[in-house]
Amino acid sequence: MVKRYLSLAPLSDALGILEGSFTCTPSVERIPVTAAAGRVTAGPVFARFSVPEAHLAAMDGIAVLAEETYGASEQRPVTLRGAERVNTGNLLPPGCDAVIMIEEVRIDGDRFTIRGPASPWQHVRPVGEDIGETEMILPSRHRIRPHEIGALLAYGITGVEVLTVRIGLIPTGSELVPPGERPGPGQVVESNTGMAAAWLEAQGAHCIRLPLTPDDPALIRARLEEAAEGNDLVIISAGSSAGTRDFTADAIADLGEVLVHGVAMKPGKPVILGRIRGRPVIGLPGYPLSAVTVLRELVSPLLARYGLPCEPGVTVPAILASTLASEVGVEEFVFLSVGRIRDRWVAVPHGRGAGVQMSGVRANAYLAIPPGQEGVEAGGEVQARLMVPPEEAGQALILTGSHDPALDLMADRLALAGVSLHSAHQGSMGGLLALKKRVCHGAPMHLLAEDGSYNLPYLRRYLPDEELVLLCLAGREQGVISREGLSLEDLPGVRFANRQKGSGTRILLDHLLREKGIAPSSIPGYDRELTTHLAVALAVKTGEADAGLGVYSAAKALGLSFTPVAREPYELIFPAAGWEDPRVRALAAAVNSPPFREALGSLGGYDLSLAGRLRRLPG
Repeated sequence: MVKRYLSLAPLSDALGILEGSFTCTPSVERIPVTAAAGRVTAGPVFARFSVPEAHLAAMDGIAVLAEETYGASEQRPVTLRGAERVNTGNLLPPGCDAVIMIEEVRIDGDRFTIRGPASPWQHVRPVGEDIGETEMILPSRHRIRPHEIGALLAYGITGVEVLTVRIGLIPTGSELVPPGERPGPGQVVESNTGMAAAWLEAQGAHCIRLPLTPDDPALIRARLEEAAEGNDLVIISAGSSAGTRDFTADAIADLGEVLVHGVAMKPGKPVILGRIRGRPVIGLPGYPLSAVTVLRELVSPLLARYGLPCEPGVTVPAILASTLASEVGVEEFVFLSVGRIRDRWVAVPHGRGAGVQMSGVRANAYLAIPPGQEGVEAGGEVQARLMVPPEEAGQALILTGSHDPALDLMADRLALAGVSLHSAHQGSMGGLLALKKRVCHGAPMHLLAEDGSYNLPYLRRYLPDEELVLLCLAGREQGVISREGLSLEDLPGVRFANRQKGSGTRILLDHLLREKGIAPSSIPGYDRELTTHLAVALAVKTGEADAGLGVYSAAKALGLSFTPVAREPYELIFPAAGWEDPRVRALAAAVNSPPFREALGSLGGYDLSLAGRLRRLPG
């Protein structure tokens, strides 16, 4: 049996082992030129014919033999009889070696009078002016750019040999179901090899996906043998940890050698680096974000050694919005939402669970925390590695604060205006503090004060010197979400799913419990904290909780019962100094647009009469 995690190899050592263990000879495939953009040439590409293939007129005028025009001047015009009219692109007539522009010629029937000499090859495109037959168009190891496709076609090239790496992808796991099939309890959709194929083929690899393989040592071994037989590289997904059904390391060891089992990086720690028949074998962890990290940090550099480099992303210095702790000795990668706020980049960290794929979907950058660092404090400068072009990141609008399903609709509307909306669900108080630190453009908020008003008392207290604009997205209903029509009075003794401390919903709940004289300690699950209304509704729907407090739209989306307890304004708070920012103005326009209001109305539970209402502080 293979010993698991006897010692974790530093990421730099793992990369060194890959570099020193394999020669990395690529395969070659011939593809149509029209499909070659982004691919890397396997060898030099030469023109099949010259362009142009004959001497062509480069101007409208007359074609002449230059020596017959010598001596012509303003004082001594020369009249030619053997000249011929030509248009731009016409073949140069035999015996001619120059063209005189028509504007410089007086024409009288077949007589052409000129007042200046022509030099040889004047206004002529000679044979091979663009390229000569057998001349090299592109060298080896050149990544073909889209505009070069036209040149290749023009020079007679219809197919081109390009580098590739044949990669066998093996998905393993008895719990897996194919994409498109709804998973049952304990099952998951097999997505890692589909994602890996897209990632690797974008770099120029050719992926062969083998069938789903259950957790059976003999079957896994057979799949590895099959993949190693006809491919340059093998990637096997899942089964790399230390569970009772993790057979990948033993199968690799039986057929070849395990070089590394465990790399000091997070996510992605259980990765396996092995060798079978001289070919690299990579064991991807099963968690999706772990798999992404392994592909980016280990497999992409390996493909670069085959001649398939990955385009490096742009790195920008950014201010970290919240503190990140990190394990010493482990290189950690954290997804970020990055945007420009005033004159600086700001980075908002996403959730760090290896199985939470939406962290990667919502992110536009990531951060590497070095292994010798315990973390990064809020307000510290980090190097954010952009996953999108800088221009796109510069159009990000960052909202930090309260969650509402309406924000997804807003993100969709803003995308049509070229603005990407990034929402960090840190609760209303979290948004207020982010505004104070100037690490967000705006903060969604619904903070109930003791006097029954919303937001203004908190803003006056925590941001006393700030000029602010409050834009109401809509009014909304809050209530008890349950399967059986429970009310607030029914909560004692009922399993509950709560929102996090500092959220407006949690503050509302505590206010209502005080009014009703209900002790929080009488509610099982009061201390269980979730960050979104939909998470609360899901906890109720799956039976993990019997009730929770949330908005009507979340209850409606999952077909749950809803007992209303309050109506409140859901407002977006912006510094007055940023109100004229084009991204903010696009959001304000979207709030008042008929398509957004119609979509919001379809969710249910929103008071559209408040949508678009503006308040200002000081007012």
